[in-house]
Amino acid sequence: MGVAAMLTSKLNDLIKHGRLTLVLPDGSRHDFGTEDGTLPVAVRLKRRSDILKIGINPDRYLGEAFMNGDLVMERGSIYDLLVLAGRNMEALPPTAPGMIRTAGYKLLAAYQQRNNQGRARRNVAHHYDLSDTLYRLFLDEDLQYSCAYFADPGMSLEEAQEAKKRHIAAKLLLAPGQKVLDIGCGWGGMAISLAQQADVSVLGVTLSEQQLAVARQRAEALGLGSRVRFELCDYRTLGGTFDRIVSVGMFEHVGTPQYGDYFDTVARLLAPDGVALVHAIGRNRGIARPNGWIDKYIFPGGYIPAFSEVILPLENSGLWMTDLEILRLHYAETLRHWRKRFLARKHELSALYDERFCRMWEFYLAASEASFRHNGFMVFQAQLAHKVGTVPLTRDYMVADERSSFARTAHAAE
Repeated sequence: MGVAAMLTSKLNDLIKHGRLTLVLPDGSRHDFGTEDGTLPVAVRLKRRSDILKIGINPDRYLGEAFMNGDLVMERGSIYDLLVLAGRNMEALPPTAPGMIRTAGYKLLAAYQQRNNQGRARRNVAHHYDLSDTLYRLFLDEDLQYSCAYFADPGMSLEEAQEAKKRHIAAKLLLAPGQKVLDIGCGWGGMAISLAQQADVSVLGVTLSEQQLAVARQRAEALGLGSRVRFELCDYRTLGGTFDRIVSVGMFEHVGTPQYGDYFDTVARLLAPDGVALVHAIGRNRGIARPNGWIDKYIFPGGYIPAFSEVILPLENSGLWMTDLEILRLHYAETLRHWRKRFLARKHELSALYDERFCRMWEFYLAASEASFRHNGFMVFQAQLAHKVGTVPLTRDYMVADERSSFARTAHAAE
């Protein structure tokens, strides 16, 4: 079978819903699927070598071809292409990897995700020590770079991110005077909000120098320097105990070989009557091969786990999981806002980054949104404690606290 025939055969087997046209470097056109009322997508490949690479490993080389300008969208956008592929993959019967493939995935994870302290810091710098201008293009004003919470479908991005912080705060059962640890504090928005909302003191830790500088500046500008501190350090090096621990959007960077260390550290740092909340991306299926393109270009050392990969190291830490909530399409909606904002303003990056970089980020945002809509991605919020009776027996307290917090915020804005 020739190189082109291999790729077209795979596409013919995959694309059953919707219409895809592929134009090869020799000018030949190949149509797949059927018209179903959705936007037909047409793609042109400029380099013959991409036919083979995409045919063998589309997870790695489709993104590379797009960012290099060798995959050109003649009809529709890269997001339309990824959604078309995702919809058709979603329709395939579920399959589980065999023992040999599973073992191979674990060996690959052990190599790619062995995130000791030095490597973890380099991985974080790769993604987060970019110019603030990039992130301010598409994030909300508080620079929340994690899944928002659309308590109402009509919420703006800013409203949904505020709702996310209220939702998490309610699960933490905060009380004045408590000591809170924020693992992976980003630009400081969560730590600052918790301190303002509940009169607690917060230590935020990050491995990003850029994020650290912004977080410290924000806390000082708000007069919170005495109650909100930010440090550049690995969470595994911390000592002492905290009444509350929150970790939002950081677990995805831990890597499977370190899951035991992560939960053991949370258990060690959490006070006997303490409560922790882990907010992270997961998948609804079992172990998978790490995505080669994401690992190389976006999040080196990162991994999106199935919950089955999380539960055993969590159990071994001795912590109780006192509550678990699965947020399904909330991140898809968050990414929709981010992607549209990025596309509307990406021309502003021309002074900092080249067109290849912009295409790379467009692909990243588009692929991420498509994954949450069609490839089984979701967000889980796991509430943890040492003791079975630390939190109330029902979830009513969460709803009551959220409503009270929303009322106070609305009153303060009047």
